[in-house]
Amino acid sequence: MKRIWNSKLVSFFRNSPKTTIGALLIIIILFLTIGAGLFTTHDPTHRYIGEYHSRPSATHILGTTQLGNDVFSQTLYGGRKSITVGIFAGAITVFLGLFFGISSGYFGGVYDSIMTTIINILMIIPNIVLLLIIASLLGGVSPVLICIIIGLTSWPWNARVLRAQTMSIRNREFIYSAETMGETKLRIMFVEIMPNMLSMISSAFVSTLIYAIMAQATLEFIGFGDPLSVTWGTMLYNAQKSGALTAGMWWELLGPISGIVIFGAGLTLINFSIDEVSNPKLRAQRIMRAYYRIKKKQRKLKNINLDNTKIQEGKSM
Repeated sequence: MKRIWNSKLVSFFRNSPKTTIGALLIIIILFLTIGAGLFTTHDPTHRYIGEYHSRPSATHILGTTQLGNDVFSQTLYGGRKSITVGIFAGAITVFLGLFFGISSGYFGGVYDSIMTTIINILMIIPNIVLLLIIASLLGGVSPVLICIIIGLTSWPWNARVLRAQTMSIRNREFIYSAETMGETKLRIMFVEIMPNMLSMISSAFVSTLIYAIMAQATLEFIGFGDPLSVTWGTMLYNAQKSGALTAGMWWELLGPISGIVIFGAGLTLINFSIDEVSNPKLRAQRIMRAYYRIKKKQRKLKNINLDNTKIQEGKSM
């Protein structure tokens, strides 16, 4: 069984270049950020460890900032914090969207009407604007607070999608069978209905993770983050504040921008591959591409065999 699973997994990655490239990009970023201590000995928050605005060198791979901080060290440790914020924000969003979306779609009635009204109201308010208002009222926000705010303001869209899917599933025969057998409402929602939406849930988590990292970087870049915290967003804010780009100190921006772009590209490719697996039309297209690829190889082998046969016949004559 294990051998079969491994072969299917290898085959899936072989037939899906998007998944392979996306997974590699994510693994590289996670390996560098989680194991930051293995790749740098510099403290990201300690000042004056090098010359001010020094260029990339063997000692400082991505140079130093205006205050003498090592940019490479800040990129790795800051990426760890930014990714953590994105993961927890995505988890909060998926949990709330899952709970309210499935319960609203399953119970219906007055509860569904109330939840639908709340969801529609929250969806009208732009998230970034709401984040800016909350951040301005608080006078700045820490990464933890950014994580909570993004999680609490980003779940309505996921809840709406899951509600619609739940409404299409709740009238199926296996749900009626579970209700007839006396299973609890909670078990029916999260054991019978939820597994049928795993692809949608995983896609929602990946999308929210991308959005959370970008939203955090945006808030911190415009000055609403914690200036004492090292993240990709605060690195961009400090570089902009010190005029690094206009002064030709491009290396201050290279680290955080590369981290955001590479990790975001990896997540986007993974999200595309999830769509291919969950969407029957895209899945059929992938299967047909694989089929035509196999047929093309078979034609080539057939032509080679015919050529070999003709050569042997020519030699025998």
